[in-house]
Amino acid sequence: MVEPPPGHELPLRLFAAFRAAVDAVHADLAAAGHPGLRPMHGFIFQAIGTQGTTAVELGARLGVTKQAAGKTIAALEQQGYVERAPDPADARRKAVRLTAKGLDVLDRSARTFDRVRAAWAAQIGPERLDALEADLAALAPGEPFRLDAPGWFSGS
Repeated sequence: MVEPPPGHELPLRLFAAFRAAVDAVHADLAAAGHPGLRPMHGFIFQAIGTQGTTAVELGARLGVTKQAAGKTIAALEQQGYVERAPDPADARRKAVRLTAKGLDVLDRSARTFDRVRAAWAAQIGPERLDALEADLAALAPGEPFRLDAPGWFSGS
């Protein structure tokens, strides 16, 4: 009988697979003219979404402080990925929205993740990949996309 690997290897392999997928996305983004983006930016773009948000809401969604969210917004604004504008629901607040450049990143990222999934299906077989996804959904129920990962990783 084969001895199972140590328990700590499973989360490390899951993280390595996650990293491989994210690294592929960032290689494609860099090749398409977005070389300065980092994995955390993907969480930020998703948290802003196509409807926009405020710095306070962004910080809460990401699990980081309003100040950390504001600093990241300012950097992404300088790079042309987001813009601040008066909030149509409350003139006292500023809304943060993705620009066309930011929306391009979301679109390109989605297409690359689809290509990564297709490559993995070709490597291990579509049935095994479907089973793996179903098993992971059973082990980690709920929303598959945790926007609060940046705060969790940083301990905020």
